[in-house]
Amino acid sequence: MDDKTRTEIEAAAFRTLVAHFRQRPDVQNIDVMNLAGFCRNCLAKWYSAAAEERGEKVSYEDARTTIYGMPYAEWKAKHQTEAAPDQVAKFKAQNPDGFHKHR
Repeated sequence: MDDKTRTEIEAAAFRTLVAHFRQRPDVQNIDVMNLAGFCRNCLAKWYSAAAEERGEKVSYEDARTTIYGMPYAEWKAKHQTEAAPDQVAKFKAQNPDGFHKHR
């Protein structure tokens, strides 16, 4: 497979992942963090970093809008729920310093 085709396939897979997250606002970031070790915000940070590596400026907030399909504050107001105590406990056990690492 040539590099152009590989990049196109990777881009298509990324767009599918983003579309899936947009279709599933019921899946909270803490759910994804606890199960997979990343969240929508990680994707936004990775998107912004990849743009910067290529000489493009995409702010974190603009990247979040790309991932969430709307400004983050709007998504949060519409879809984010309070984490259950067991979700918070699992997150804290996996992140003892209290911070999720955006690898």
